[in-house]
Amino acid sequence: MQDRSASWTGIARVGRRLRRPEALAFLPAISLLAYWLGGEMHLVLVALGLPLIYAVAGTFEEGETAGLRDRLDELALRPQVIAALDAVLADGGAGRTTGCLVLQFDEMEKLLDRHGRAAQTEVLARSGERLCAALREGDVVARLEGGGFAVALHPVRRLDLESMIQLAARLQAAAAAPISLDGVRLYVTCSIGFCLAARSPAPRGRAMLDAAQVAADEAQRNGPGAVRAYAPEMARKRADRDALRELLEVALDGGQIVPWFQPQICSRTGSVSGFEALARWQHPDRGLIPPSEFLSAIEEAGLSERLGEVMLYQALTALRQWDREGFSVPSVGVNFSVAELRNPRLVERLKWELDRFELAPSRLSIEILETVVAEGASDVVVHNIAGLGALGCGIDLDDFGTGHASITTIRRFALRRLKIDRSFVTRADEDRDQQTMLAAIISMAERLGLETLAEGVETPGERVMLAQLGCGHLQGFGIARPMPFAEAVTWLQSQGTRRVSAARRGSRGI
Repeated sequence: MQDRSASWTGIARVGRRLRRPEALAFLPAISLLAYWLGGEMHLVLVALGLPLIYAVAGTFEEGETAGLRDRLDELALRPQVIAALDAVLADGGAGRTTGCLVLQFDEMEKLLDRHGRAAQTEVLARSGERLCAALREGDVVARLEGGGFAVALHPVRRLDLESMIQLAARLQAAAAAPISLDGVRLYVTCSIGFCLAARSPAPRGRAMLDAAQVAADEAQRNGPGAVRAYAPEMARKRADRDALRELLEVALDGGQIVPWFQPQICSRTGSVSGFEALARWQHPDRGLIPPSEFLSAIEEAGLSERLGEVMLYQALTALRQWDREGFSVPSVGVNFSVAELRNPRLVERLKWELDRFELAPSRLSIEILETVVAEGASDVVVHNIAGLGALGCGIDLDDFGTGHASITTIRRFALRRLKIDRSFVTRADEDRDQQTMLAAIISMAERLGLETLAEGVETPGERVMLAQLGCGHLQGFGIARPMPFAEAVTWLQSQGTRRVSAARRGSRGI
């Protein structure tokens, strides 16, 4: 096993040398040597084969890119960290101990979206150098598969919680220094989890590294820039989260999570102007579970895109069915998460779905939280929102007034409507300050050429006041509560909502 490991190490070392641009200097000499030893045939073989070998090794890559990869390749990998920890743990009787740290960069996806893969590689390479410089000789720094780093500390006689926290802070400070790239200064932060040898779940390097990884995951959930020490309950929480993820996957695949539909009406005529699709979980044992109890779990489990696919399919199915039954429902609104908006193929996927259901893009309203716009969306998100607007979908800015979006950011996106948050609507018929705020928002929207919809309308007084102030559309319990599809059909029948014409409805092929 050691011979095989040494062989792979030697091959990797030769490959790194071949990737260096200066290796090209030997190409003429090798060609002449081949001709001298074997004649023209060997010269032809070398002339054709050697450039291919160089190309595979990456010699012809740009010097900077190859250099970055070299700097990353010089770091250890997971097996070396485990071996270093095992060596100290096996020699525990010598009175020395160790610790393991795992560093994970915060919002690395956003960095990748905005600046690309080369910038990500540069950040990792420079961060690896800085971490090595901030540690002692003998400490092992390894790069991990997900873009983070692991550190196995050289054995010491005394290592406690306080010293590990101080070390973590020093590593964070080293990684936090700005990185200049193509005239742009990049700032990154990292969350760190660590495990002391005395608290390792088992006296093995792998168990210690896994424990540090669990702590790092917990730190990143509480980040950015958080530090967490491993504790046994973290493993139990992780197991619970894994079990919940599996339960959520079953619910999504099994049709337990479905949209309920809340009507939106025109404030002037009272006619239905659309529905919003809201996720509900019909659990087979626990009954109806409200979104406040599972939406955050779906986001943490990385299932936001899967939920979006389910909601979009069900919403378009409902819209198509309403058309077939003769109801006039101009559009349906679906909430889109940040994870969905980061998908570079989002516009293409939505166009395919709309074509499949033979629905005009104007029949779909894309609801985006104001916080997504206010916090500085990535280039991919901005491109997708612009693409959806160009496709013809309506773009609604949800919960307006809570995310501090400026007029500049509002104008940056092809918005159709502002959805005024319910906090501005409550007691609007009684509170003069509320009326002043609403009037200002509605006036601003009119000047920007945007429609308005008030959320959380609960009383007849609020409904009348909003209509008087000029708010175009209303939604809330005072109109109707969210309801399953079958109840929505009954509600539409009670409203006398019938189809006017296919042209007005914007459907295709009906």
